[in-house]
Amino acid sequence: MKKFVLLLFPVLCFSSLHAQLERKPANTELPVELTFHAPRHINLATVEPLENKTFHLGIMHTFGTVDGGLESLFGLDNGANIQIVLEYGLSERLSLGASRSSRDKVYYAFGRYHLLRQMQDNSMPLSLSVMAGAGVITGNYDFLGAAEPDFSDRQVYSAQVMLARKFSDKFSFQVTPMLAVFSNPLSIYSIQSREDWYGGLGLSGKIRLSPKTSLTLQGIPGLHASAETNYGLGVDIEAGGHVFQLYLVTSQMLNEPYLLAGDNGQPLDGFRFGFNVNRVFAPW
Repeated sequence: MKKFVLLLFPVLCFSSLHAQLERKPANTELPVELTFHAPRHINLATVEPLENKTFHLGIMHTFGTVDGGLESLFGLDNGANIQIVLEYGLSERLSLGASRSSRDKVYYAFGRYHLLRQMQDNSMPLSLSVMAGAGVITGNYDFLGAAEPDFSDRQVYSAQVMLARKFSDKFSFQVTPMLAVFSNPLSIYSIQSREDWYGGLGLSGKIRLSPKTSLTLQGIPGLHASAETNYGLGVDIEAGGHVFQLYLVTSQMLNEPYLLAGDNGQPLDGFRFGFNVNRVFAPW
């Protein structure tokens, strides 16, 4: 038996050494994951892609200003702007989606394309995505009679570039130049002014507090004549396959054109409570 063990020992050592020599090194040539918790970060779209043949369902709410106190339950009694977003990943890079917002009853269709992905080996140091969309305002303005806007007066468009980097497991940041166009910016719409073009610069930050919880920050300074900055502060929580986003914002607007053209308010005028529910799932 001892002779058998002595004969077998070199064979086992050689096999183990050979296996170690054959073992492949860890693959760092992979994209960075979870720059943000979801395709939406407070109000703004992110560089976070959808996997092929998966859906993202987002349900977004913002309420009245919190300065009403308990009488209005900190704005919850003052009406909500609600948006439902559904987006489908056609590939690892391209996704198409649609949304409906209750303010002015805007239906909006959009596409996101991920041009660059930040790599773990830093061969590509950042992620770059583009997004563009078009929508129609479907609110009922019968009370205007002959002056009721027709279809050509109700069209809205937007485009944006999303540039982001995950600096560490604790911190991610995104810069988003944005542009919105209204075919006829009528005063009956929930927008600030009668300008056709609106520009802005979205700023998104994520500070991870725990493996499933992050502090979130948002700023959208406008670049047009009547610009106001949309501020946001919140928390993202991953739970049971969902990402819950709770936040305070100065604007009640939710879709991309209205984030630039709508009344963004000021912190001294009162923040608004809002929350999003995000779910990514595969139908088959």
